[in-house]
Parts: sequence; structure tokens; C-alpha cells
Amino acid sequence: MPLSVLLGPASRPRDRHGVVPPSPRLGGGHPLRVTMHPVTFTVPGDPVPQPRPRVSTVGGFARAYVPKDHAIHAYRAAIAAEAARAGLEQTTEPLEVIIDAVFARPKSHMTKRGVKATAPTLPRPDVDNVAKAVLDALQDVMGDDTHVRRLVVEKSYGTEARTTVRIQ
Repeated sequence: MPLSVLLGPASRPRDRHGVVPPSPRLGGGHPLRVTMHPVTFTVPGDPVPQPRPRVSTVGGFARAYVPKDHAIHAYRAAIAAEAARAGLEQTTEPLEVIIDAVFARPKSHMTKRGVKATAPTLPRPDVDNVAKAVLDALQDVMGDDTHVRRLVVEKSYGTEARTTVRIQ
């Protein structure tokens, strides 16, 4: 097939390599890609990190599972519901996800004058486990998390426990 047929009509402008640039009607991006607007939502309550799976054997075969009564299931459902309510849709474009996990400071960290000097400055759960729980919860709403090109996770203590997620 001739190169002119592959590149499109001769009337369209080409760059110095002879390639037709993306159509400007979709914001100058990839012609099949629609730009996603940033979505932000907040889930109240302490963030729940993804737990390690339990392993048992059934009929001589190993089976990994998370117990049905674990708090991660309610946390994932809350994140998925808030994401859908905020208007998050499935996409194949590269995404940036920013997760702000704020934990309520336990009363054992406090004195009458404020925070104890010996109290830890950061909450116990690892940020990667919190991120895994959030991204797994969003899988049914936004699609596979392989589209995440940048992930920022912050954890801290605050007056009210919450998880804020921004996807752009």
C-alpha cells in the first residue's frame, strides 16, 4: 500500500517527518482519546490497608483468601460507591492518582496539653497497602490499575479520619 494512503489525504498538514498531527477538535490529544476531567472524592473513616491473604488447603490445593468479616470489604465498597457518585468512568488513558489517608489519632497519644512527645508522628499501616486497597476498590469503576502512570500516597494523623482520592 502506498505511503500516501496510510498517511491520509494530502491536504492535511504534516510535520517534518511526514506524519499527520492529531486532530485539534479533541483538544490536540490522541484522536481516539477523550480527555478526562479531574475527579475528587472523600470517604470518611479510618483508611483500611489491604491485609495479607490467609492460605488454606482444600482438597490438597492451596487457596488464598481474605476473611469475609474483614473491614477491607466495607472500605472497598465505600470507595467504589463514592467514586461512582463522583462521576468516575472507565478509561484507557494514563492516569494520576493522589491518595491522602488521614487516620484519627488514638487517645493514648494525647495528654491534657496536646500530643505526647513519645507519640509516633506517622500512622502504623504501610502506604503501599493503603494504595493497594484503594486501587483494587476502583478497579470495577475506572478499569484496571495498569493505567496509573503516577501514584502519590500520603498518610498522616488528623482530627477526622478520612481517605481523599484525586484522579486526573
